[in-house]
Amino acid sequence: MGYEDINDHEILRHDPILVLALGKVINSEQELTTLAGKSTLNRLEHCPEDVSSRKNSRYHRIDYDAKAIETLLVELFLESYHQPQRQIIIDLDLKHDLVHGHQEKTFFNPYYKGYCYAPLYIFCGKHFLAAKLRASNLDPAAWGLEELQIGLISNSAL
Repeated sequence: MGYEDINDHEILRHDPILVLALGKVINSEQELTTLAGKSTLNRLEHCPEDVSSRKNSRYHRIDYDAKAIETLLVELFLESYHQPQRQIIIDLDLKHDLVHGHQEKTFFNPYYKGYCYAPLYIFCGKHFLAAKLRASNLDPAAWGLEELQIGLISNSAL
């Protein structure tokens, strides 16, 4: 929801709509159902990068492999066709994402009239191929060519 810095979490953890959206049950006595505490989320957010043995540590950062996710998106796109296409049209879209709070690397963008990120989305028809979070003080075309070249080199089947 854009609250990565946990600055609004104490209020949001009691929000009944957020509780319902996350599939939690509001009991019949109308008692507030609370979501994860700030200290739990802080352990995830501020996990030391140099934890030598995560098995024996109380800190457990949730990691992901960005390259594997990007490769999967392109592989799913390629598998959706029974035969190679003679031509594809790649669509690069920029969308603003207004922020609420003091997130890192956000800037005021006069075109969107607010502080925001300007993520780059790459599609081919209905297929989603990539998304890159970017600061809003960049040229709208920034990273576009680089992302296409990286995708073409790492997924040479295109």
